Amino acid sequence: MGQRFLKVAAVYFTIGVLMGLVMGIMQDFRLTSVHAHINLLGWVSMALFGLVYHFYPRAGNTKLAKTQFWLHNIGVPVMQGGLAVEIITGNMALMPVVIGGSLLVILGVILFMFNVFAHVGTLNIGKSDRDVAS
Repeated sequence: MGQRFLKVAAVYFTIGVLMGLVMGIMQDFRLTSVHAHINLLGWVSMALFGLVYHFYPRAGNTKLAKTQFWLHNIGVPVMQGGLAVEIITGNMALMPVVIGGSLLVILGVILFMFNVFAHVGTLNIGKSDRDVAS
């Protein structure tokens, strides 16, 4: 799962950087909060999940990790897409969509926390838990 999270994080990073570039060129910063959330929840959080699952493969090879992956990757675009449409149109009708996406992300983060507590032990510096198990 570590590789999946890291690859998707790179996609979110690219989207976030391109959003920032376009906002700067157009001098239209209405989507700053969407840009920030794409970078934080997409790039930073996903990369950190990926690194945790790389260094602790027992945690990454669980149903919790797979479920978290899908909750996060459905929740972030739904939440941020809905928020972007609301900001651009001024129509708050998509608030339930934004809330729904947010709840998926929160549920995924809670699953990550449980997974870390259940499967992440002491890290031996310079070795993954795959090396330590040998």
